[in-house]
Amino acid sequence: MTNAETDTATQATLLTGRAVLRVTGRDSRDFLNNLVTSDIEKLQPGEGRFAALLTPQGKILFDFFVVPDGDGLLIDCNAAQAADLAKRLGFYKLRADVRIADESAALAVAAWAQEPPPGQALAFRDPRHEGLGWRVIGPPDELDQMGVEAGGEEAYAARRIALGVPEGGADFAYGDAFPHEANMDRLHGVDFRKGCYIGQEVVSRVEHRGTARKRIVRVGFTGSAPARGSDVRIGDIAIGQMGSSSGEQGLALLRLDRLDDAAAPVAADGVTLSVSRDPS
Repeated sequence: MTNAETDTATQATLLTGRAVLRVTGRDSRDFLNNLVTSDIEKLQPGEGRFAALLTPQGKILFDFFVVPDGDGLLIDCNAAQAADLAKRLGFYKLRADVRIADESAALAVAAWAQEPPPGQALAFRDPRHEGLGWRVIGPPDELDQMGVEAGGEEAYAARRIALGVPEGGADFAYGDAFPHEANMDRLHGVDFRKGCYIGQEVVSRVEHRGTARKRIVRVGFTGSAPARGSDVRIGDIAIGQMGSSSGEQGLALLRLDRLDDAAAPVAADGVTLSVSRDPS
C-alpha cells in the first residue's frame, strides 16, 4: 500500500467488525437510560455516547455507542455481539413501548480521522478520545460516496492503541472485566451522576473508594509483539494479560499494584515490556 493509500484509509475507514441496532418507541430513551452506564436522556442530536450494559455484579457484558436518529436511537456495537445484545435488550423491555431491530444489513459504520464531509449519513465525534476523530453510520453506498474505503482498519487500530483506547474482545473479555479495568471511567463511558442502572452500585463503590487494582495500560517493546492473551509476568509472577498490538506498542490488562515492588523486568512471551500508566 502506498503512502497516499495509507493516508486515505486512515482518514475514512470502514469498520467491518461493527453492527447497528435501532431502538424505537415512546419509552426508548428512558428504557435504555435505566440499563446502561451513560446518561442517554441528555443525548443531543449529532452527539454520541459511549456506554456499556453490565452484569448485576458490575462486569461489562456489552459496550457500544448510542446516537439519536430521528425519534429513535442507533446502537453501534460489536458485530459478533449484535444478536445477543438485541436479545438481552428485548429481555429487559417487559411492557415498555420499545422496539429493537437489527439494521446491520442496511447500515454500516466507518471512522474518520478528521471531520467527515457533509452527507446523509449520521456523523458524531468519537466520545472516548478526541484523537479518534469521528464515527459515521449510514448506508454502504452513501459511505462509499463520502470516500470510505475498506482496508484501513490496521491504521485505525494503530491509532487506537497509541491513544490507549481498548477494544472489547481484544483487550478485555466480555463478562470478565469491570468498567474501571477497561478505562471506561476515563473514556467518558460512565456517568457517575446519573441514576441507577444495572451494576451501578459496584461501579460507584470502586469509583468512590479508588479500589481499581487492574487497568488496561499502554506497553512498548522492541521486535515482534507478544501474542494476544499471553501472560504478562514479573519474574515468575503473572500480573496480567497482553491485549492487541500494532508495531512496537500494545495494550495490556495489568495488576498495577504489583508493579510498584517489581524486582524483575516486566515481560510477556519472553519480550521485555515498558509500561506507561498514564492515560494518553
